[in-house]
Amino acid sequence: MKNKTIKILSSSSDTGKRIDIFLSEKLKELTRSNIKKLINQKKITINNVIVEAQSKKVKDDDEITIILQEGVNDKIIPLKKKLDIVYEDKDLMIINKPQGMVVHPGAGNKINTLVNILVGSYKKKLSNLSGSTRPGIVHRLDKDTSGLLVIAKNNFTHADLGRQFSEHSIKRKYVALIWGVLRPLEGTIETFITRSKRNRQLMTTDEFKGKKAITKYSIKKVFNKKNVPKISLVEFELKTGRTHQIRVHMIYKGTSLLGDQKYRKKNMKFKKIDKTFEEILNSFKGQVLHAATLGFCHPRNLKKVEYKIKLPIKFKKLVDYLENLKN
Repeated sequence: MKNKTIKILSSSSDTGKRIDIFLSEKLKELTRSNIKKLINQKKITINNVIVEAQSKKVKDDDEITIILQEGVNDKIIPLKKKLDIVYEDKDLMIINKPQGMVVHPGAGNKINTLVNILVGSYKKKLSNLSGSTRPGIVHRLDKDTSGLLVIAKNNFTHADLGRQFSEHSIKRKYVALIWGVLRPLEGTIETFITRSKRNRQLMTTDEFKGKKAITKYSIKKVFNKKNVPKISLVEFELKTGRTHQIRVHMIYKGTSLLGDQKYRKKNMKFKKIDKTFEEILNSFKGQVLHAATLGFCHPRNLKKVEYKIKLPIKFKKLVDYLENLKN
């Protein structure tokens, strides 16, 4: 993987600006978050002195040097596999991620991920702002969450979409099935979300610490059927994008998503349950959650775009079965 060196000379009008603000103004393909990472990696210098903090101020006639990695990590194994592409142009693409697909390589899964497939088809046409092991990846969906995901083909697009995600101006709506009924039937959940002390792989709500998480919800239908616990079809709209946000907020509200093995409502045992319903639910092997709507401002032409995708076959099959089941 090659390194690319960029040199920028400041002027008197830049005096007093923070280095992260100065560089984000000069280099539209980098966000302040990307610049922070580069500073942490000691990839930015001012007059040959390594920048230690993003609050460092620029002076007149400073020479700023940035070292960027170019290309994709050669250790990523390309995978030739078809993607369900909803939209594509020279800057980005929208894909419909199936349930069960991991977004990027990690411990225990280095081959069968979305990134492996992207590298197999678009190796030199992907952004690298998320690092060489996550080319094109602007945001993520959990392994067992299906639905819409935007992929950036260049750093200009990635930086602009990253800014929109940071500003929470991206429209994201999800559809899910949950146990029971939320009260009130529509509302907003607002908490802090932080990593659990008991299990570092899980997230939890907290009154004081963590990152603010806001989820709007609306109950679309309640299924009250014979030999099936009460179930609700819910639409969620994310106002922030925290790890496992919807799943954590459902636990906070005293319930959980159908099929969720990590965030489960305690003491959920059913004496009698409809066998067909149970078989369909068990075929999910994960939470019944689908990213159905994705909207944003296109970085190139600045037009507002919105994409919607229907429920996956298994999800629809479960909803249809509940619809047709006798009371």
